[in-house]
Amino acid sequence: MENVLVTGGAGYIGSHACKALKTAGFTPVTFDNLATGWRDAVKFGPFEQGDLQDRARLDEVFDKYRPIGVMHFAALSQVGESMAEPGLYWRNNVSGSLTLIEAAVAAGCKRFVFSSTCATYGDQDNVVLNESSAQYPINAYGASKRAIEDILRDFEAAHGLQHVIFRYFNVAGADPEGEVGEFHQPETHLIPLMLDAISGKRAALTVFGDDYPTPDGTCIRDYVHVCDLVDAHVLGLKWLQADKGSRVFNLGTGSGFSVREVLDHSRAVTNQRVPHEIGPRRPGDCTKLVSGSSRAVEELGWRPERSTLQQMISDAWNWHQTGHYAK
Repeated sequence: MENVLVTGGAGYIGSHACKALKTAGFTPVTFDNLATGWRDAVKFGPFEQGDLQDRARLDEVFDKYRPIGVMHFAALSQVGESMAEPGLYWRNNVSGSLTLIEAAVAAGCKRFVFSSTCATYGDQDNVVLNESSAQYPINAYGASKRAIEDILRDFEAAHGLQHVIFRYFNVAGADPEGEVGEFHQPETHLIPLMLDAISGKRAALTVFGDDYPTPDGTCIRDYVHVCDLVDAHVLGLKWLQADKGSRVFNLGTGSGFSVREVLDHSRAVTNQRVPHEIGPRRPGDCTKLVSGSSRAVEELGWRPERSTLQQMISDAWNWHQTGHYAK
């Protein structure tokens, strides 16, 4: 089977991508420093521990496995942290990605699937964002991802590095078979925080702001199931294998849900009320972020079949009750 190097393959999205790659007939090779990932999540192919800024280690891994492509998930991704410590994000995300891209080109591996983000669009409220929307990131996380997109374009022009960029919105859910799931320390995502509050693993959930100009006053986000998301990444790799050229795709459902709607749906799934309190708005939070993903549907043939709020919360709840990684 053909090898695919998956950076951040021990993390939430990366581990699900490894399973999807294995199902599609590839061998995923996880490259991760385990700073935020989990060794227990590496179940579907070889594991190589290393840091993206270690060029010699990357060269060693490329030489050992000769991957036909790279899926790049490894990154710091907390918006609040990026606003407080921007240097950390520019150093880790941009410098690490540049080293990876240079190593891939040097090894002759010129298919690159990149995990970008809707945060590159910034605060464009009440607009359905598509791939041609202007990019005005308002935090160092989004700015670092936009910079990597620019690097990829430069390396295509200079070295023929073909790439697919996925800008996605709020990722949720878990593997329905329970082999991998979402587990961060510290946890920052709404649905696992909500499930922790329901199960008593943490105090009441804080809802950051209830005075936004939305129907119920809480922020609206576009949620996509992690399994649908990684299916798109496999399709992106196959797109590159078919020599269709570099492309940018948004990944979302085009439907936004407010924080209160998520809480209401969780009660329907778990039969338990979410203990919560209202806190102040967080700096950097947008009112509404919703994706236009018609390009991925029309060109990749992507179908986000599991991305209903009911299904995402249900799969997350099942993992929450039964799945875990060693601390």
